[in-house]
Amino acid sequence: MGHGAGARAGLRRVTGIERDGFSLWRGSPAAKVAGVTDPLSPPIPHPTATDPAARDPARFVRAETRLRPVPLVPELSLHVADEAVPLWQRTEEELGAMGLPPPFWAFAWAGGQALARHVLDHPELVAGRRVLDFASGSGLVGLAAARAGAAHVSCADIDAYALAAIALNAQANGVMVEVRGTDLIGTDEGWDTVLAGDICYERDLAERVFAWLVTLSRRGALVLIGDPGRSYLPKAELEQLAEYSVPVTRDLEDMEIKRTCVWRPR
Repeated sequence: MGHGAGARAGLRRVTGIERDGFSLWRGSPAAKVAGVTDPLSPPIPHPTATDPAARDPARFVRAETRLRPVPLVPELSLHVADEAVPLWQRTEEELGAMGLPPPFWAFAWAGGQALARHVLDHPELVAGRRVLDFASGSGLVGLAAARAGAAHVSCADIDAYALAAIALNAQANGVMVEVRGTDLIGTDEGWDTVLAGDICYERDLAERVFAWLVTLSRRGALVLIGDPGRSYLPKAELEQLAEYSVPVTRDLEDMEIKRTCVWRPR
């Protein structure tokens, strides 16, 4: 699941970084040990505004993450943060000084995990098709589509660091995807299947994206949405196809297992 500029409006609290349905608080257990990474390996110092890594997205992704299997999709591995808190708990001022958007690309969000699992379990949804992974984030869903036999996969996100993460993750998993850094909302390039994981966390963005997805669906594209119960999911306009219990990071979500569904427009 990727997340673009629309989500950043919700990340304005110095005492905690919050999005709809989940939050990361300085008072959480993980926050008390902020800065501590895997005890089997030394902590990696965070780049500062003057650090070349902060100006080189690929270098930054490598410095801030480790390659790990995805809990619900162990066939694939992603560059993810060792700990949620150290990466997310920087102040808004520091993020601004470094010129970095919030690192949504550094985690395997529930909606993306469920959608990737569904695609791998049902390869006929993408096999031989032109596929768009919208708001791709880490690229997880697009990687799953490529692994399942898609003819062509475009992974789209407007965050330069997400684009670097997608490229690194594709290389690590031995698949080929096209990385797109443009806002594709409102466009139609003839995709056969459009995949969108965890996009309904902010009202205005969710409404705008869903209207576009419905338009694509009505002209014949297969549109699939992965969502763990975000507030702005228009359930009345969707048909549920599958349900998964997804392991997630407690620091970012409100539980360790998140009930997550795959939907399509009615």
